[in-house]
Amino acid sequence: MRITIIDHHLLFADSLALTLEQEGYLATAIRFDPSDVSMAAVLAAALRSAGRLVLLEQDLGRVGDGIRLVAPLTASGASVVLLTESLDRALWGEALRQGAKHVLHKTCSVSEVAHTARRIHQGLPLMPQAQREALMAEALDRRDEEYLLRSRLARLTTCESEVLEALMKGAQVREIARSRVVVEATVRSQIKSILAKLEMRSQVSVVCAAYRVGWQPRD
Repeated sequence: MRITIIDHHLLFADSLALTLEQEGYLATAIRFDPSDVSMAAVLAAALRSAGRLVLLEQDLGRVGDGIRLVAPLTASGASVVLLTESLDRALWGEALRQGAKHVLHKTCSVSEVAHTARRIHQGLPLMPQAQREALMAEALDRRDEEYLLRSRLARLTTCESEVLEALMKGAQVREIARSRVVVEATVRSQIKSILAKLEMRSQVSVVCAAYRVGWQPRD
């Protein structure tokens, strides 16, 4: 069975490929410079390699989120197993929703990866159905939460958006007031309005939420 490995840590990818070859598989590590390649180029290279199994790193460095490759790789007929350093169950569930057969934490042993490859080769399931469904449900819940958060962020006025952007950059109330040439009470009032619209209780929660959904102020 041909196996394709997509991981921006080339030493890890080469080591894994060598181990899998010793298990009797034809393993190929996609080589790319994460600072000078696009997601489309990585996908094209993976498709050319024609691996029946693709071991896909979730965090591809500057290239982006490897989960974006799961659906097109699955559509090509490959079985995709996501390798990730994250323990975020919603992230695992999203990979499964996109078509991944399994998710492995990158601290797993090489023997576990080889065991996964053998089960795919034999056409055996990799994860109990109940576990898959639970993880995918968490992914859907996360999507709903983020949709609601984005809709609330869209209600911010231009001034409130500017204040939130400043908070995300670590600015304090005094600094924001000085840069916008207003009194501190005005900034505090705007922060209070932001908290009310987002239904949150602290500036830290607001900033974390904005980063989580990749929020940016309107131009």
